[in-house]
Amino acid sequence: MEALFTSRGLLRTGRVAAAAALAAACLGCAAPAAGPGGAGRASALVGTLKDARVVDLSHTWEIESPVASVNPKYGFALSATHGKTRGSFNDAGQLSFASEEMQWSGQHGAPSIDAIGHIGRDGKLFGGVDAERATSHPAGIGAAGVGAHLAIDQFPSDLLVNRGVLLDVARVVQGDGRPLPANFEITAAHLEQAARAHGVQLRRGDTVFIRTGWGVHFKGNPGLYSGEASPGPGLDAAEFLIRSGARIVGNDTLTFEKRPPVVMQPRLQVFPVHMRLIADAGVYIVENLDLEELSAARAYEFAVVVPPLKVKGGTGSAVRIFALLPR
Repeated sequence: MEALFTSRGLLRTGRVAAAAALAAACLGCAAPAAGPGGAGRASALVGTLKDARVVDLSHTWEIESPVASVNPKYGFALSATHGKTRGSFNDAGQLSFASEEMQWSGQHGAPSIDAIGHIGRDGKLFGGVDAERATSHPAGIGAAGVGAHLAIDQFPSDLLVNRGVLLDVARVVQGDGRPLPANFEITAAHLEQAARAHGVQLRRGDTVFIRTGWGVHFKGNPGLYSGEASPGPGLDAAEFLIRSGARIVGNDTLTFEKRPPVVMQPRLQVFPVHMRLIADAGVYIVENLDLEELSAARAYEFAVVVPPLKVKGGTGSAVRIFALLPR
């Protein structure tokens, strides 16, 4: 079975990687394989996955977590408490429950993924879809009859479990785990250098994460993290990711691309990397990852699980992302 999946070029890190590839290949299957050995194969898959080291790539959503200023703040409040609800059903006070109300910014949190319909260029979404028409109904992208396939509920099932690659630019440039400077622009040369140093080769369809080291500031210094400047990929790096065939890219900063996200030549562009990746190339962007444990483990190739909330018409989603590594 391992030979089958490594020959497909999905992953190469042994039993855990092969099982993750199997899980990816089977996404959307109606039922486990029937007939002799079907149950045994399912048990073997579960056993292999449970042997994996799970690395959480997500920060914790909290009231004070940094959120980009162009988005609504995250809100959370208990609307029902155990003290208030005990005895609500005249059952002599046996049952109590608690529940909360949460306000999400659609995306942009800890971490989050942008839908392809989130960003437009010159009035068009990816594939030439009319951006204004696609979002003309408050029920979400596509509710007016155009562009529904670009909403987050249409996230491709083959990307839920995928081959992941970490390009630890901070470690390669700094020589250790220190974060990159705030004014550092990551170029294609930096990404190529990191891939060579890590002994990995990007393949078409990959999920590619770039470490700047700024994940430590998410909790440690949120003011700096959400300030005016932070490192990240520029347009040169975006072109490299597109040429490499990446389908999801992400990093450990508030906005993925270098901030301030502005270029002046050959004309003024605001969030140029977002436009190039999402609107032009249809590449998903993940922001606010925690890549510190992966970096410490020197784990540059892994199975990665990226499961957005299936929100109809959504422009993005909060997402709990994790990597599976051999122990």
